[in-house]
Amino acid sequence: MDKLGDSLDRAVEQAFTRPIPKSAQAQMKYLVRQLKTTRAVAQALGVSQRTVERYVVGKLKRPRKDLAARIEREVTKRWQPQIRAKAKKKAATTDGIVVSTRARFGFTAAPGTTDDARVRHITQALSPRWAERLFAARDQGATEGQLLQIAAQGLGEHYFRNNGRRADGLLVEFTDVEEIEIGL
Repeated sequence: MDKLGDSLDRAVEQAFTRPIPKSAQAQMKYLVRQLKTTRAVAQALGVSQRTVERYVVGKLKRPRKDLAARIEREVTKRWQPQIRAKAKKKAATTDGIVVSTRARFGFTAAPGTTDDARVRHITQALSPRWAERLFAARDQGATEGQLLQIAAQGLGEHYFRNNGRRADGLLVEFTDVEEIEIGL
């Protein structure tokens, strides 16, 4: 499960100015407008072209649960791209992001200090630089592990090392992430 990647997507979706279409017919019409053909929509959803056409004209109204989830995911992925880009840009240039997580943190530190991993609940604002790195990595298809590594580096800098004021040389790593939520 892609906890951090999904959380980044949900954070950007909070900036939407209008709700996504609710009915299956309206969602299908939107996808056809975006992808230009019913064949392209059918391929994206894994259904037949005729099924898409039936939803567009209103013959079919209630999709199966799995199909409804795929339709909603595809619509949400394409909904308000300019608003989405503006929210990412604002987070990456001026505002930054807030990371709230409950996870086991492990440390590599100087000899004589404790490096036993323990579960912590941390809510920390990260600078725009880290927001930019996370969004860029997400857009380039980074894995969940790579996204968690970037978040751990950001938390290491801001929370554990206090922007270079303490714990110099401390390396932080996420293990056993129970929950993680991103806010803009």
